Amino acid sequence: MKRDPRFRIAVLAGDGVGPEIVESCLQVLDVLHDRLGGIAFDFRHLDGGAAHYQQTGTAFSEESMAECRQADAVLFGAIGLPDVRYPDGTEICTQFDLRVELDLYAGLRPIRSYPGLPRVLIDKRAARIDLVLVREQTEGLLYSRGRGTVEEDRVAWETMMISRDGSRRVSEFAFRVAERRAKSRRRPGKVTCVDKANVLSSMAFFRKVFGEVASFHPTVQADYAYVDATAMNLVRSPWDFDVMVTENAFGGILSDLAAGLVGSLGLVPSADIGDKHAVFQPAHGSAPDIAGRGIANPVAQILSAALMLDWLADRHAEPRLAHGARILEHAVERALTTVCPVEFGGQDGTAAITRAIMAQIRKV
Repeated sequence: MKRDPRFRIAVLAGDGVGPEIVESCLQVLDVLHDRLGGIAFDFRHLDGGAAHYQQTGTAFSEESMAECRQADAVLFGAIGLPDVRYPDGTEICTQFDLRVELDLYAGLRPIRSYPGLPRVLIDKRAARIDLVLVREQTEGLLYSRGRGTVEEDRVAWETMMISRDGSRRVSEFAFRVAERRAKSRRRPGKVTCVDKANVLSSMAFFRKVFGEVASFHPTVQADYAYVDATAMNLVRSPWDFDVMVTENAFGGILSDLAAGLVGSLGLVPSADIGDKHAVFQPAHGSAPDIAGRGIANPVAQILSAALMLDWLADRHAEPRLAHGARILEHAVERALTTVCPVEFGGQDGTAAITRAIMAQIRKV
């Protein structure tokens, strides 16, 4: 257990709606502070992102990266502007830099439906959507970022990389997530390995290592599925999934698809987790088209803070933080029965949703 009940949090608001939703999140954490039994946060605000790159020629400084290394956790908003790119044509993606520099190999995206909001799927079982996607984040196809080549403007090459160690540790992470969920939900857990092992030798290797890890977790069912079939089955019966683990690029696509099934990326938090460091951010992008209009949904950012509290609770054996995470999650669920975000056809913007969540925290 940490002796000092103060946690140092690096905060990177970023671009587009990032500053708006991060401000909302910090307001919510300030209200939650009174429920944490003396635990406090020391927020260190950092500059970075596409706008920062426009102004300075640097997306994220070495000093800011060092601050992230020293922090207990990183709370991240959104990075990127469509018209601001590096000379090779790629966008500013500081989150990718953090994943590489801090070895954040496990991308965690919990996706669930909220009964107070309109459903995308007509089937009544859609109210039971509650799944977690775990994506390997340091390898796979996106490992090729910055390493691809274009030959004489005729052909472009990218290289997928899958290693035994990378596949093992992300599979182990997924099984631990499933075991925890099984315990809290009091029913058997399941992890589905999502790959393209019928075509790619790299994916067959990923599947092989996953199976080896599965043998050490006999209480959790191990399942196997191809990525194309998984995309179809997510649309047909997303309530049948528990935990999925997959390669980097596949995971990015499937997580956005699953978010669409519950109505919005604005509901989906994410965590980039390594053995020593972690970054917490909403699954959505910077949405510059709605920046400054006061209609951005802060729920994903606030739920990302709940993931942060859980991770800190585990890392520092601090149950008060885990209790705070449950308060946040409950407050969001209750608030979404009283407000309706704009992307669901409602009239409630950032401020109204934030106030509703803070009101629920005070009631819990």
